Amino acid sequence: MNIDNRIKFRHLTCFLEIARQRSFAKAADSLAVSQPAISKTLKELEEILDHPLFERGKGGVLLTPAGETFLRYAGPCVQALRDGVGVVRGHAPQALEVRVGALSTVESQLLPETIARLHARHGALVIQVAGGSSVQLLAQLKVGELDLVVGRMTDSPEIQGLIFEHLYSESMTLVVRTGHPLLALGEGALAHLADYPLVLPPAGTTIRKYADGLFVQWGIPLAAQRLETLSIALGRRYVLDSEAIWVAPQDAVRHDLADGVLAELALGIREPGGSIGICSSGARPLPLAAQWFCSALREVAGRRSGEGKHNQ
Repeated sequence: MNIDNRIKFRHLTCFLEIARQRSFAKAADSLAVSQPAISKTLKELEEILDHPLFERGKGGVLLTPAGETFLRYAGPCVQALRDGVGVVRGHAPQALEVRVGALSTVESQLLPETIARLHARHGALVIQVAGGSSVQLLAQLKVGELDLVVGRMTDSPEIQGLIFEHLYSESMTLVVRTGHPLLALGEGALAHLADYPLVLPPAGTTIRKYADGLFVQWGIPLAAQRLETLSIALGRRYVLDSEAIWVAPQDAVRHDLADGVLAELALGIREPGGSIGICSSGARPLPLAAQWFCSALREVAGRRSGEGKHNQ
């Protein structure tokens, strides 16, 4: 068909760069051409396809439905061509990359084990991990800045329009340092929780909703002294160096509880657990490296889920 022969490599690279940058000016700078040249090249492609591929929005240039569809094929096509040229010229293929958004619930164990497994299998693989709140990371996923988001996020409004795959359920727990005064009180410690500093996620985050639900359910007032953070490292260090109580994801403290560094308050209460999973965009196919990442995540999560059932 003549229409296929009219599409050139420059049309594809122009389209992909505008989609990535969400700006004609930034795409022009990235490709070292003028903005009028970018606009002209895109117009040629849109005329060949007989569909507009972009529209201007408040946040910059946005893909139209036709643009979303074309993106599914243009990206893999260009990458495959670049890899093929490199191999023929005697160069090793470029390392594949996967861009992952990680909520604090999975930073301590799930992701490190997954990454170690992937690097043992693939000699050339770059894994970029970004942290933040579910609102921030899911927004980045929607615009294509991330390939995946992993963690507890099903209560976030930003998840609408995205694909969520459940991996396993994880509870929140209340932990303190070994030797904390509350440990000697058993369930009687419930009446004294507000007397100690509290470490919990920031208000508005998905994981904070679970923490608040736990406190409301049992009539526990929030302490006047609070450290609100998504940082597992900061929460852990502060609790170890003080008499604070940490409302922590079970995975984040699993090793410290097993080693006796931290202790769980035996209050006879337990948050039922939220869904830990993978979120992706249905508007774009997963790159090969992201597919590898998901497979390894499922393996590690499946083993963890099996261990949890065995220990119950």
